[in-house]
Amino acid sequence: MPEPSRPQLDVAARTFALLAAPVRLHLVALAAAGEYDVGTLSEHVGVSIATTSQHLTKLRLAGVISARRDGRRQIYTVDDPHVLTMVEQIFEHIAPDGTLAPDPPLEDRHRR
Repeated sequence: MPEPSRPQLDVAARTFALLAAPVRLHLVALAAAGEYDVGTLSEHVGVSIATTSQHLTKLRLAGVISARRDGRRQIYTVDDPHVLTMVEQIFEHIAPDGTLAPDPPLEDRHRR
């Protein structure tokens, strides 16, 4: 992999900072797994609809989450394959109890 450029580093750092908030990361993980409206996302992450909407706006403006209209509702999802891979990889790396998951056996890593 070539050394990242200064603009790449700046945008990557801003993206990671955006995802550093557990609520936002939870929203991205949910949207990576399916399509949801703001009310459903709000229920899952346990914050108000207004707060959820503010987080979704930031994520959408950063290009992490996309939104489409379905009648009067906005439906949120992640359709960027890079974001999907990043979310999948981080939660493969961290076990449900918060510890680091063990690395897969070496032979499994070569099959990926």
